[in-house]
Amino acid sequence: MSKQIIRLDNVSKSFDTTEVLRNLNLSIDRHTFVTLLGPSGCGKTTTLRIIGGFEKPSSGRVYYDDTDITDFAPYKRKLNTVFQKYALFPHMDVYENIAFGLHLKKMPSSQIDEKVKNMLRMVNLQGYEKRNIDSLSGGQQQRVAIARALVNEPEVLLLDEPLGALDLKLRKDMQLELKNIQQALGITFVYVTHDQEEALTMSDTIVVMHNGVVLQQGTPQDIYNEPQNAFVADFIGESNIIDGIMHEDKLVSFCGRKFECVDTGFAKDENVDVVIRPEDLKVVSPEEGLLCGVVKSCIFKGVHYEMCVVANDYKFLVQSTLASEPGSMVGLSVVPFDIHIMHKEAK
Repeated sequence: MSKQIIRLDNVSKSFDTTEVLRNLNLSIDRHTFVTLLGPSGCGKTTTLRIIGGFEKPSSGRVYYDDTDITDFAPYKRKLNTVFQKYALFPHMDVYENIAFGLHLKKMPSSQIDEKVKNMLRMVNLQGYEKRNIDSLSGGQQQRVAIARALVNEPEVLLLDEPLGALDLKLRKDMQLELKNIQQALGITFVYVTHDQEEALTMSDTIVVMHNGVVLQQGTPQDIYNEPQNAFVADFIGESNIIDGIMHEDKLVSFCGRKFECVDTGFAKDENVDVVIRPEDLKVVSPEEGLLCGVVKSCIFKGVHYEMCVVANDYKFLVQSTLASEPGSMVGLSVVPFDIHIMHKEAK
């Protein structure tokens, strides 16, 4: 059995004269939690709908286990979808909503009952069988929608921003529950969100999309620590992105001085983007700093202080567990491993 379960080959999609996807290539491995991440309008929901069969690509092909399913209707695909608005049936109770797909398959009542009760345990809704949908909270309705999709035992579950309507605390709780459900069942989840923290928390693989193309695909650690371009660096977490010059392998200059780094393979004196995460900048005494600057602001964020430090006419965002008073002079230090060099994007 192939490790890969879904593949999109050169998929493009246009609505009238608006191109939403451009020659998109994407592969998804089975038994993984894959998140399509990007800003509104980047094409992530359209990609999900093409995988689900709700949209047909203008060009390109969609493969499932190496079978071309581009022209298959949604009900002929071995996957189910959980939509942002859940699409539950208000005239049915919780049990009937979850059992709906099993009744369509004309499954025996005893088997339906066993499957529904197992799924209620999975989503922590035991005892809610006879509750009306309208009497449930947003988080409970979301669990019913997931249970209704999973009870049909799909090989792939597609989720289109299913946590979007929930408050922050419930979102965080449901993130962990979804990840636990995916790991317990061992099926493939393809999840759409614009929330970077959500993607980093839940995913085995993140696919960063922008303007209808995939900019980078990798583990959360790879995406955060080794962004391949300025958009990814800026979109995933917070970053200081500075103009620099790569003089030679492992030597870059920015803010008026040279720094050792670990990157190689750039042209001599190539103009580059230098990325430094706020948490990687260490506040030291002015004498010890590689750069020296003035603290312009210091805000308490709960687990750390967030400071703006102006050094050599650049405003650095710095995160530290120790506060520095606005107006004070500080040094900034960074180790070579935490200086990330990227090619400038063509304009």
